[in-house]
Amino acid sequence: MADIQRNPKQQLISELHNFAAVGDKIQLTALLKHFPSLINETAKNGWTALMYAARNGHFETVQVLLEKGCDRAVTNKSNQSALDIAKFWGYKNIANLLTNLMEGQEPVNQLTSEAREHENYFCRTFLDRKSEKRIESKWLNLKQKQPTSVYILFSNLRPLAVSNEGDNSSNYPRVRLLKLCYEDVKEYLEQTETTTVIFLGVELGIESQVKGSILPTLNGNDPDEDEDELVAWFVLSIDSSAAEEFIQKHQDCYFVHPPMPALLQFSENEAGIVAQARSVLAWHSRYQFCPTCGSATKLEDGGYKKVCLKEDCSSHVGVHNTCYPRVDPVVIMPVIHPDGNHCLLGRKKRFHPGMYTCLAGFVEPGETIENAVRREVEEESGVKVGQVRYVSCQPWPMPSSLMIGCIAFAVSTEIKVDNIEIEDAQWFSREQVMEFLNKKNQSAFFVPPHQAIAHQLIKHWVGMNASL
Repeated sequence: MADIQRNPKQQLISELHNFAAVGDKIQLTALLKHFPSLINETAKNGWTALMYAARNGHFETVQVLLEKGCDRAVTNKSNQSALDIAKFWGYKNIANLLTNLMEGQEPVNQLTSEAREHENYFCRTFLDRKSEKRIESKWLNLKQKQPTSVYILFSNLRPLAVSNEGDNSSNYPRVRLLKLCYEDVKEYLEQTETTTVIFLGVELGIESQVKGSILPTLNGNDPDEDEDELVAWFVLSIDSSAAEEFIQKHQDCYFVHPPMPALLQFSENEAGIVAQARSVLAWHSRYQFCPTCGSATKLEDGGYKKVCLKEDCSSHVGVHNTCYPRVDPVVIMPVIHPDGNHCLLGRKKRFHPGMYTCLAGFVEPGETIENAVRREVEEESGVKVGQVRYVSCQPWPMPSSLMIGCIAFAVSTEIKVDNIEIEDAQWFSREQVMEFLNKKNQSAFFVPPHQAIAHQLIKHWVGMNASL
């Protein structure tokens, strides 16, 4: 009663959000009957009652809130709408409801809408990496054992997933990560010699309150009174025998295989998590010994640093790139003909028949992005490039590259393929490329799927003015 007297409105908002989080539509309806103005009030993190209900999958509660006038277009402090949250947590019925209602509606923030439209796959993140927490071993150990923490399981660089059966629409991922808790993986955490644990980060803008009846707060207090409500995420890699044993016990899930194109079937949010997890695990699996002296190493900093066990190893002095996860920079670019209306695309022998894509290659030591573009294009196709413009980039966890997307402007047109890295390269007209992108062309030619940055770069060129 004293709390209500101190801040009655805030207490009512907290009660409304709690009713939404646990799906208590009777109490929620009664509260809104007396205080209808609370419908769109937000918590400190920007969350509305609709977001809490969507987070925990309470379809009927979502319906009630929508009927009462809850604004579905509101975004929280992490720029997530109720629809984003429902999609991420796999509640297709709620996402369907929100999607259908939002058809034809203007976006609240046009700039944000455009930025998301051009966002590359593997780029979106639902987590704050909290790199400052990696050195706090006590905090990490505590988080590993909390029931609110989320684990995703890997084996041989393959994530554990479940199928979204019965939904073939393009709006939903075909697979989604299976999210586990501490009790699900406790036995594997104890097998330190055969498992690897990497700290991924904490959920953006999501407090433990939103877990509702699924993941309650540890002490039962008001979340605003807790010192640390961060929901931590970890990736746990287990060996093949443990993976097989897990699948036998849980036959509704599987480890995604092969890496491509299966990794392109996740949602945008989960793809970003998969990219981070797979890249760090790939580094760990490839660099199990100290590159300086060859001795054994141990993981530190939440899995983001390797420390040599040999005390007098020179890697202990100074900062060395051998101690941290590596990222390999790759330039990738459509090459624009001097007339502005044709684009140079190529193909490798191992590609599916008819697939053409942007030329690409690794950046060499001591080389700029621009010079790498010019060198790779000339080496592979014989075409010389002048101006180079950066467009966007994409993490590519195969195993850990950063695709640096550029537009290259040719100053020559004669093609001479090297027949080593690529088997063919051709100039395609803007009309031809538009047909490839729209899948209206009946010929054997096609370009990579929309999840690949090559697709987005080609699409970017199509939208450019030919007057360069």
